[in-house]
Amino acid sequence: MSNNTPAEFTTLELPEQRGVAVLRFSRPPANLITLQLAREIAVAAKRAGKNERVAALVVYGDERIFSAGDDLAEIATWSPDQAAALASDHAQHLDCLPPVPCPTVAAITGYCLGGALELALGADRRIVGDNVKLGLPQIHRGTVPTAGMDRLIRTVGLRTARDLVYSGRYVEADEALRLGLVDEVVAPDDVYDAAHRWAERFAGLPGAAVAAAKSVLEAPAQHSSHAISAWIGLARTGEPQRAAGAYAADGPNQVPGTGR
Repeated sequence: MSNNTPAEFTTLELPEQRGVAVLRFSRPPANLITLQLAREIAVAAKRAGKNERVAALVVYGDERIFSAGDDLAEIATWSPDQAAALASDHAQHLDCLPPVPCPTVAAITGYCLGGALELALGADRRIVGDNVKLGLPQIHRGTVPTAGMDRLIRTVGLRTARDLVYSGRYVEADEALRLGLVDEVVAPDDVYDAAHRWAERFAGLPGAAVAAAKSVLEAPAQHSSHAISAWIGLARTGEPQRAAGAYAADGPNQVPGTGR
């Protein structure tokens, strides 16, 4: 999708004067992340970052669910060569928030799994509803996170990252807050408003100074090149595609959370 192609699943609400932009994505019923959706989110994030009126960016799924993760039915159709070719671009799309020069906040309701959590880990802040479930279940599909691995380690530390990645388990709101995986827990109906309030504080600050501060804070971040290489190596065996197909057929990604 080029920057000039109309988006099917995302909208970007830009402020008329310096203030908060809102990037919404909606692909009912579970907001599963396809290649197209990941590209649309990345294009919208880049557009927000180039707009001088944007002091902060809120990223939001909808009132019910942020995203149940990757579209396993799509992954199951990839040949090993296709998977290898797509891996790097897909990881870059999911890592689209750190390059945005203003503060970003992910407003998370319901489920935030797999690639969706990788996307959210790139935000400066994560605000979740108290009914949320977060997780990186890629291990059960024969693969590993790509865009989110480095940021997961930086956010929660290596010990906790090992637990979450090796087990693929889901984490509920209280534990996520205790681990540092999220920054604030509110009632589900208050997630969007809480995220918007946090973002509004930056409207009166010098944009150049905030961008400079963010660039310094992002400087230690490592590229996920090793994780991408590992993902490609696994994809070339065809096992992740077979696992994704079986996992999707059994239903847990169609009804989020029923698999665990």
